[in-house]
Amino acid sequence: MKVLIVDDHPIVLAGCRALLSHADDMEMLEARDAGTSLALFLDEQPDVAVIDINLPDVSGFELVRRLLARCPSARILMFSVNDDSAFAAQAIECGARGYFCKNDEPEAFINAIRTVHRGGHALAPDLAQQIAFLRVGTSDTGAALSAREREVLRLLAKGKSMSEIAALINVSYKTVAMTCAALRNRFSARTPMQLIRIAVEQKIV
Repeated sequence: MKVLIVDDHPIVLAGCRALLSHADDMEMLEARDAGTSLALFLDEQPDVAVIDINLPDVSGFELVRRLLARCPSARILMFSVNDDSAFAAQAIECGARGYFCKNDEPEAFINAIRTVHRGGHALAPDLAQQIAFLRVGTSDTGAALSAREREVLRLLAKGKSMSEIAALINVSYKTVAMTCAALRNRFSARTPMQLIRIAVEQKIV
């Protein structure tokens, strides 16, 4: 089977390449952004696409929507370092057939790809149990944010710099920087733009 891995980390791609090379039934294709992966998917018609949430151009969630709009039968597995059930629920709502945490065992990753290829759904039992208590499409992550975190996110989404935010909410630049760092960690976002994009998609701002 052809497996398209979409991730912008060279070390992740190298790890997947090494892992899939030991699977006799898998041939790996790779892309580092949504635009390239969409074109590659349409050209190569891979059996399974494995997509990271955080991509440099659009989020993995948006890429899943675009792929399924062009190819409704696409079989997609999303993966991320974030094991938050709200993100897994969002992936399933977007149309992915599974969600895999990069911290899990490599053999489980191969099994998840094969499960999705067979038409099944790949989701760790603990995540599946947590999702059962969530309304798909909503997030308890947003509810857990403090008033300051929400305000910083809202101002970031309006295009304000950290210096401007500090002045507007009457705190130090260091406080805003620490808040942004905590938010990026919470949402597994590497840049402010990725943080804003995910917050908007989760309907937090």
